[in-house]
Amino acid sequence: MLAALLYGQEDLRLEQVPDPTPQAGEVVIQVEAATTCGTDLKVWRRGGHAKMLTPPTLFGHEGAGRIVAVGTGVTNWRVGDRVVANNSAPCMKCFFCQRKEYSLCPHLTWNNGTFAEYLKIPAPIVRHNLLLVPDHLPLVLAAMTEPLACVLHGISRSGAKPDDKVVILGDGAIGLMFVAVLAEYTEVILWGGNNQRLEIGEKLGAAKTFNYHQVTDTAHTVKELTAGWGADIVIEATGVPSVWETAIACGRPGATINLFGGCPRDSTITVNTEQLHYSELTLKGVFHNTPEYVKAALSLIASGTIPFDLLIGEHRPLQDLEQVFMDMKARKVIKVAMV
Repeated sequence: MLAALLYGQEDLRLEQVPDPTPQAGEVVIQVEAATTCGTDLKVWRRGGHAKMLTPPTLFGHEGAGRIVAVGTGVTNWRVGDRVVANNSAPCMKCFFCQRKEYSLCPHLTWNNGTFAEYLKIPAPIVRHNLLLVPDHLPLVLAAMTEPLACVLHGISRSGAKPDDKVVILGDGAIGLMFVAVLAEYTEVILWGGNNQRLEIGEKLGAAKTFNYHQVTDTAHTVKELTAGWGADIVIEATGVPSVWETAIACGRPGATINLFGGCPRDSTITVNTEQLHYSELTLKGVFHNTPEYVKAALSLIASGTIPFDLLIGEHRPLQDLEQVFMDMKARKVIKVAMV
């Protein structure tokens, strides 16, 4: 089969590799749609990831398709089922899993390789994070289940309440998904660097949008919009250390700062201890998702209440994948469906 392999920093190659064969408890799907992701872009640019993968490796982690083969012991799935698989599954046995803190499981089973004709789904994911896609839902939308699950997990950890003022820093797919969900019940202010993306943010419900190239003092502007105090909730969705510091500066006394965007390994930031202590700030690192939010994400997409299709800029064949990542690097597209 044709598959994309990541060998290192901006070194992505399409190669012919053997078709996967399911072992006990596994299934193989024919990938009909795989969506690109900001995490994929970061991994491609950095040449690796602290948790998910080590090059050289099959690449891509958002995808949906049809089951074409099942391994021994698989009784609840059939060839032909339309499915979406999360890119991980917790062990369900460790200290963290016993406390239902599944995203902290040190034994997560990771799976990459959606940018390929076929994808083998490991047995733990088949057991805990493989979902049937409703007949009415296009697979290209179902493929976005994983990033939305991460967003729903992030929202839960943020504790946003109705009528909160929420600042989101970052107009990538993740930032825009945060906008779409939170705008249902909070006032969302979105910051980004691309006017077209900010317009999509407005369509998804952002009350106000700002381009940081034009309005440079983010924290000051946020305080002007909030009677001088700052936002109740701030969500950082860029993975840039300096923006983590900006996020902290945007919060009111008592605010929760969700440091969601993953920075390069060994990055550090500076925190003003007086502000942290006397303003009683809550700084939260939030990572990945859980089976609960994977199910909730697919259900939300299938409901059709939010136009997540606004995030898909193009549909391209797998052969165009390298150019797609160049376009993403140049911020020409948000997400692309590889079909």
